[in-house]
Amino acid sequence: MLAARQGIFVCALSLLTLGVVMVASAGMRIVPATAEAPVASPEGFGVQSLLGGRNAVFAGIAIAAMLFAWSLPRWLAVRLSTPRPDRVVAVSIVGVAACLVLLGSVYIGGLSREMNASHRWIEVTLPAVGTLSIQPSELVKWGLVGLLAWAGASAGPLLARFWTGFLPAFAALGLVAGVIMLEDLGTAVLIAGVGSLVLLAAGAKLTHAAWVAPLGLAAVVPALIFVPYRMARLTAFVDPYADPAGTGFHMIQSMGAVAGGEGAGRGLGHGLQKFGYLPEDTTDFIFAIICEELGIPGALLVLSLYAALLACLWVVLGRAENPIHRLFVLGVMATIGLQASINLLVVTGLAPTKGIALPLISKGGTGWILTAFSLGLVAAIDRHADEQRASEPENDEDPYEGAYAAGLPA
Repeated sequence: MLAARQGIFVCALSLLTLGVVMVASAGMRIVPATAEAPVASPEGFGVQSLLGGRNAVFAGIAIAAMLFAWSLPRWLAVRLSTPRPDRVVAVSIVGVAACLVLLGSVYIGGLSREMNASHRWIEVTLPAVGTLSIQPSELVKWGLVGLLAWAGASAGPLLARFWTGFLPAFAALGLVAGVIMLEDLGTAVLIAGVGSLVLLAAGAKLTHAAWVAPLGLAAVVPALIFVPYRMARLTAFVDPYADPAGTGFHMIQSMGAVAGGEGAGRGLGHGLQKFGYLPEDTTDFIFAIICEELGIPGALLVLSLYAALLACLWVVLGRAENPIHRLFVLGVMATIGLQASINLLVVTGLAPTKGIALPLISKGGTGWILTAFSLGLVAAIDRHADEQRASEPENDEDPYEGAYAAGLPA
């Protein structure tokens, strides 16, 4: 359906455009007063920062990646979407090993970049581009969606067997999520949730999942208890005003920004919380800046765009016939929907603080590009489904012939 593909592109383009504008606005800074300019003034939000900044470049790359994925030839899509039960074990082992190597790269000296006491990024220097920060967990997050979709469809009925199908699949997923949990609990929970949904849709039994779920929850408990800042976030969620200048600062400032927008907002670029009050205002808490500057209309715009995007993905999911395609679209839809929900709950104080970005809006080149590329693949899946239906021979039989012969109304 052409409307669904176009809807995906329009929604993604709108979210990216809003992201470029709001990241530039949230990144404004105050220029100190000098002898030449005796009054301090805000700076960093203008045509140059919107069109010539790194965020605009990353948005352009993301759009190009989405169009590239959208235009993939049908023969390549058919080859990649063919279940191979004979290779599922070998490919799964190689895929999981590649994920672990990527995640381990954040501990390599000279490559790793530490931020906020976490090792989540690596830095690479490219000619004519400069230094780029890449989050390996983003690569793993989207790569796992494709791997689990292919492996789930290839395994087929084997997933319904506990020892030879279900347990190895969920153990591999748990291993990858466990490694991510060392540095990023929020992303680990997101990947585990989406991966479990894809495997259950592929044929794993819900009763088996219920048996092993307590083990997964038990693994999260030490990750909370033995990491002080995570426990601090939980206590701040219960009562942020117990330590307003410390553990509760994030949540209080975020809710202050949301409330500060009141009904119509302060106006684009006129927010106050971004000037040294709200941490991570261009990344995890960008929605708070949207609420402060654009008010209720801005918040409704964001929610409407995500709702429309998910609706388009749902249409594509209903039209897909290939099992790998169905599982992949489901994984993309679940990843975007769950990630956006977690971020919005955190920003509005309805969930503990997590390092989860708002898809296609929060600052982040890797996240923008990979999310857009995945959406382009979904559009390509829908296009290939239309092409396949168009190439099938038409049925010349009159569907009403039997009704006429039986004397029934057509």
